[in-house]
Amino acid sequence: MIESIHGVRGIGFGGDYNPEQWPDDVRLADLDLMREAGVTVVSLAIFAWASIEPVEGRYDWGWLDDTMDRLHEAGIRVSLATATASPPPWLTRKHPEILPRTADGTVLSPGARQSYAVSSPTWRRYAVRMAVAVAERYRDHPALALWHVDNEIGCHVPHDYSDSAAEAFRRWLRRRYRDIDALNDAWGTAFWSQRYGDFEEVLPPRAAPSLSNPTQQLDFARYSSDELLSYYVELRDAIRPITPDVPITTNFMCTTATKWMDYRRWAAEVDVVATDHYTIAADADRHVELALSADLTRGVAGGRPWLLMEHSTGAVNWQPRNRAKGPGEMMRNSLSHVARGADAVMFFQWRASRAGAEKFHSGLVPHAGTDSRLYRDVVDLGAAVGDLAPLAGSRVEARAALVWDYEAWWAVELDAHPSEAVTYMDRMRALHAALWRRGVTTDVVGSTDDLDRYDLVVVPTLYLVSDTGAANIAAAAERGATVAITYFSGIVDEHDHVRLGGYPGAFRDLLGVRSDEFFPLLDGEVVTLDDGTRADVWTERVELTGAEAVRTFADGPMAGRPAVTRHAVGAGHAWYVATRQDEAGTDALVDALLAESGVTPVLDVPAGVEAVRRVGDEHSFVVVINHTDEVAAIDLTGVDLLTGARVEPGFKVEGGACAVVQEA
Repeated sequence: MIESIHGVRGIGFGGDYNPEQWPDDVRLADLDLMREAGVTVVSLAIFAWASIEPVEGRYDWGWLDDTMDRLHEAGIRVSLATATASPPPWLTRKHPEILPRTADGTVLSPGARQSYAVSSPTWRRYAVRMAVAVAERYRDHPALALWHVDNEIGCHVPHDYSDSAAEAFRRWLRRRYRDIDALNDAWGTAFWSQRYGDFEEVLPPRAAPSLSNPTQQLDFARYSSDELLSYYVELRDAIRPITPDVPITTNFMCTTATKWMDYRRWAAEVDVVATDHYTIAADADRHVELALSADLTRGVAGGRPWLLMEHSTGAVNWQPRNRAKGPGEMMRNSLSHVARGADAVMFFQWRASRAGAEKFHSGLVPHAGTDSRLYRDVVDLGAAVGDLAPLAGSRVEARAALVWDYEAWWAVELDAHPSEAVTYMDRMRALHAALWRRGVTTDVVGSTDDLDRYDLVVVPTLYLVSDTGAANIAAAAERGATVAITYFSGIVDEHDHVRLGGYPGAFRDLLGVRSDEFFPLLDGEVVTLDDGTRADVWTERVELTGAEAVRTFADGPMAGRPAVTRHAVGAGHAWYVATRQDEAGTDALVDALLAESGVTPVLDVPAGVEAVRRVGDEHSFVVVINHTDEVAAIDLTGVDLLTGARVEPGFKVEGGACAVVQEA
């Protein structure tokens, strides 16, 4: 059982609760409905600053006191927020200097949320004061289970270019480089007469006449992630002495769309990793993207159980077309997260709002009320989550790994690269999806993480890599793993300086290949490989320096040259993929990698059926999720925790349904 939410047994279930939006009769009714739905934990007071402190220095605690007391009486635990997620209007009116700025100097006005610059000393002072006030008020309250610091930090303003940010950036650079000559060397400022004589001359990469210095951009991304994290740490450290035994976290956004916060660095600063995830209705493979995001969250958490702090019961309000989820989709989404390590299933929000920017965002209680399919599904989900208590604290097992690096993501998508069509997430999603389709559970790890337990290590688009990271990946192949690296990897060091001597830079010796020139394909241009599969976006002139050609280009600018190579290294092999393969080519590649590495699926299941194993101290569990409309037969022995049914080989999981089997 996860111990990071005091008093919550099993898998937590609930969501954001905003009682300040509702009259007291609705708040009272909420308690009965929460009991009916099986809610065990709620996040409270996330956006409540203006309700707690409507005028500077005048506090109204009554409604929050009542809510905390009532939730405790109902047996519901509270993840209590610091109430700092959005400043009240009186604060931005009094101190407009706390407002953030864009790269072109536009001041982002209040009227939405997160209208603050985390680098502003004034903002920090007020935010700490509010966090301390909440902590002092509820330090001894029996409902308090977890601290929720701010909310989705960096969601709307990952980069702030204000004057306070410029000062903080310079302080960060002084700590990183110590003297200005080291900065000049790292940034390559001899180019375009950019050499600095003093740190005071340095600015954020604001709007400029032409391309900004790429290492300046990269360092500003690093600084921004660190500055956002330091804001969390300052609030955390302010409340820790008040409640030393209450765990503290903030909700990450570990998804394939959230780029600018390096959550691997952030994870060390929270007591338990929590994340928010939302599917994109227009994405036909949204359940596969969900799996990748959940695997990423587990990787950020170091393999430990984590909390799903937010997802949606149905439609959201912020996509171009906000479509409701289909029959059973909420259950499948929730259990997919649980399968991949979540020990809490929570939502935004408890009751759908009747006013405000998110009024059309779904909730556990929809606008239609309890007489609705959605609410009935919520009650069913709450019961199902309650049945999954034995899974809490167990861990996911995997023998395959994807290497993920935030700094490589930032750097690969800077301006003035060989092709703007080369994006970080493209091959990450494609290769993970191919493994998912084959039933292979994949850990998502960093380049310097311990790779010894993996038989297959896949490295997509690792454009930027340190010497340490490159050596760690090479060592995995040396000791017997199969390592596969895709194009535009190993090209630059941590300063975004090109590794000279030929591409792919840091991985030349490992891969047994050398390229002297890139030939990115033009928009719409497609080439054919010798097995009839097709590719686009990228080709390069590959020379074999020890590797063998597995696939060659049949046409295009590199006709006859290697497209996919394999190199024997120590006890293992290293593969290089020098083009963007289509789905058929990617599938063939992954089949070959799995055959060579000996990695097998958790369970032999039909296409479109997901199966993931969690292993605990006493039992192992297989979560089976049928994303198809067809009945799937599975070969397991045990008990289905969702129904209590005995499971024998040939057990049937209906189309769109789930099973959680405690193995015999």
